[in-house]
Amino acid sequence: MNALLEPRIEMLPMNPHDLDELLPIEYRIYSHPWSRGNFADSIAAGYSCWVCRVGGELVGYAVVMIAVDEAHLLNISVSEKRQGMGFGARLLRHAMQVGRQGGATTLLLEVRPSNAKALELYRHFGFVQIGVRRGYYPAEQGREDALVLTHPLLEVSA
Repeated sequence: MNALLEPRIEMLPMNPHDLDELLPIEYRIYSHPWSRGNFADSIAAGYSCWVCRVGGELVGYAVVMIAVDEAHLLNISVSEKRQGMGFGARLLRHAMQVGRQGGATTLLLEVRPSNAKALELYRHFGFVQIGVRRGYYPAEQGREDALVLTHPLLEVSA
């Protein structure tokens, strides 16, 4: 395909106007999604929040909190119809870059053990498990543990 005809991929700061477009994605892909308030509070708190757009279409988003020397990936999501196309990897690379630029030396995240796609992505990037948070996530039946993963932010991998 001609490079001039390929849609432009952009990482843009998330703003409150993005939430109307973002929330239907969040509610389709998660059984226990973040609320409008969760996203609005993250933006208001100054967390690093951004959206990934392809030719104007919102295809994914991420939220990172940076504190001292640690970046914490709070949310990373790709729309159902765009999953498996490399946008999760793009968002994760961007999260790592943002963390490094913010002075973080590690990126920390929690993930459901049942989220095989996410675990595969994180393992591809070299994340390692450092712990388990018991009963961290609400689940269809009770609660689900969270695996705690980390990755040094010395250089971009994958």
